[in-house]
Amino acid sequence: MYSVFKKIFGKIMRLARSFRAEQARPDDVWAHFYLQTLEFEFYLGIDPRDREHGLRVAKQLLEAHPEAREELIAAAILHDCGKSVRPYHVLERVLVGLIPYGKGAGSRFEPIRVRNQHPQIGAELLRKSGGRLEVARLIEAHHCPQDDEEAQVLHFFDDLE
Repeated sequence: MYSVFKKIFGKIMRLARSFRAEQARPDDVWAHFYLQTLEFEFYLGIDPRDREHGLRVAKQLLEAHPEAREELIAAAILHDCGKSVRPYHVLERVLVGLIPYGKGAGSRFEPIRVRNQHPQIGAELLRKSGGRLEVARLIEAHHCPQDDEEAQVLHFFDDLE
């Protein structure tokens, strides 16, 4: 019961912080420590609210798993980068977020399509920008981690947010 409450509370807090980009305070210096130069340049093109979310996921993951590989931390920072292909609209994100992940997978409604395909979109964008292939692989797997232990850890901490 506590974990369900914590998860819901986390989602409500994320929503409250997402209304205005100016409210986001991503720690870009911290991100730069874990990202290679081309990845950091790519990261700076992401909406500050998504950057802040990625950093919270990465910091929680690192707190629980201090032995985590640098590629996993980088993937946590960048995991939602595929959402950057659409402008950030809070109401749209909330409404699309109410649809369980994977539902409407064949939808032609772009916000649903982007939500369902953002791991693949983000991984491809990162590869094209010169990011590490292992980081792109983890981003691509973060919603469907299957037997990949690191992708499962990333999914777990993303889901807490």
